[in-house]
Amino acid sequence: MKFQIHTKDTAPETSRATLESTAKKYGFVPNLYGVLAESPAAVQAYAGINKALEQSALSPVEQQVVALTVSTTNDCAYCVGAHSTVAQMVSMPEAVLTALREQRSLSDRKLNALRTLVMSILRYRGWVPEDDLQHVVAAGYTQRHVLDVLTLVALKTLSNYVNHIAHTPLDVQFAAQSWKSRTATVA
Repeated sequence: MKFQIHTKDTAPETSRATLESTAKKYGFVPNLYGVLAESPAAVQAYAGINKALEQSALSPVEQQVVALTVSTTNDCAYCVGAHSTVAQMVSMPEAVLTALREQRSLSDRKLNALRTLVMSILRYRGWVPEDDLQHVVAAGYTQRHVLDVLTLVALKTLSNYVNHIAHTPLDVQFAAQSWKSRTATVA
């Protein structure tokens, strides 16, 4: 199945407003949004969750820890490239970004607790062991943080799976942060 990467001109009418607001926000329409635009429900849901996450209790760096952990675990080269670029934009320390891209533990105890929670969520499909929840609480996170993490996991799972199925090519804007997946191929 070959997916089209829509522009504001080729997208279904009910997806165009979302692509236009995305272009204003980012300065371009990322290929992921172009693929999602085939389904107004999908592109609007993705954009809506992104907008809602502006109210997250997680800092921009913490949000990128979650996004990169999900995306490396799910072998999504597109999202790792995109979120590595965003991580640099939000001043994530280079050592943290490198460790996340290499799927290694983080030296920052609090950020590593967040990474470990994400891995537990993915490994246990949401049935996170109480010890893992207590570990993240001991690191200083609250129930609100956990719910924000789950929201990000849902968002990134959606984008990771879309990119797997559509073979979404990495945008030139993210090319400097391209990442080689262990198993997937990205055109």
